[in-house]
Amino acid sequence: MSKTAFLFPGQGAQYPGMAADLAGAFPAARRVLEEANAVLGFDLAAIMSSGTEDELKQTDITQPALFVHSMAALAALGQEADTMAAAAGHSLGEYSALAASGALSFEDGLRLVRRRGELMAAAGTERPGTMAAILGMDDAAVEALCRDVSEPGSVAQAANYNAPGQIVISGDRAAIGRAVNEASARGAKRALALPVSGAFHSELMQAAATGLAEGLEKVTISAPRVPVFMNVTAAPTTDPEEIRHRLLEQLTAPVLWSQTLTRMRDGGMESYMEVGAGRVLSGLVKRTLGRDARTEARGRTDDYNTEAA
Repeated sequence: MSKTAFLFPGQGAQYPGMAADLAGAFPAARRVLEEANAVLGFDLAAIMSSGTEDELKQTDITQPALFVHSMAALAALGQEADTMAAAAGHSLGEYSALAASGALSFEDGLRLVRRRGELMAAAGTERPGTMAAILGMDDAAVEALCRDVSEPGSVAQAANYNAPGQIVISGDRAAIGRAVNEASARGAKRALALPVSGAFHSELMQAAATGLAEGLEKVTISAPRVPVFMNVTAAPTTDPEEIRHRLLEQLTAPVLWSQTLTRMRDGGMESYMEVGAGRVLSGLVKRTLGRDARTEARGRTDDYNTEAA
């Protein structure tokens, strides 16, 4: 049997109607949505099903919605979920990976991501920032660009190493503007601002750290059933205290996603299953590991009858 890594998406994968088809087709998925509503005390499932794009872009809604969608998609897998040999999640998706692997309970994971979304939204209001995608430059060149455009009180940082030649930067609006303007002169194929509500995975999120640390201290983190590759190290761990520390660090540190995929492949993973909304991570697998990399997706009802790509 091939070793399959389960991958869980983060912000940007949400869409109107998310998980509604799963709830209609799979009783186990429907129970996840019902439990989420009970935990949160409001009808998240209705927002996921009927909310507008703008409603779903609010980070305090986006984060629990994506977490719940991934958990519903996982529940719909049934025994197929037992094939998970390792797990990783992109940013917010790291919480989904930890819940899927048994490190976090569903309730604790959901409460954490709801609180994380609230704190990050508040941090984005306190110190407004933005993000931009830089395409066609290598890691070192993007890092140099960020250093060169940064000034005291106006910084740019590499935030998401999504794939070779595809890096998202984050920081103060003026600094990100300078980076976008300068990127083409340094060889970027494209540089474009992203429609986000804050400068995620940068020092601008530091205002959210105290509240998130308090939330993390209140939950039980268990040893996951399978290794979870953490965003800030690209390395696997099963140590609960390291997980707690890395989740807090992740708030202001970059997501080493392409490095994570490479480490997974080198560690013996042979296929990759994206569990939740969208197909973003499947594309990043192929961009990072090659077009022959085996990917699957489980997020819509049609996915449960498909074969590996």
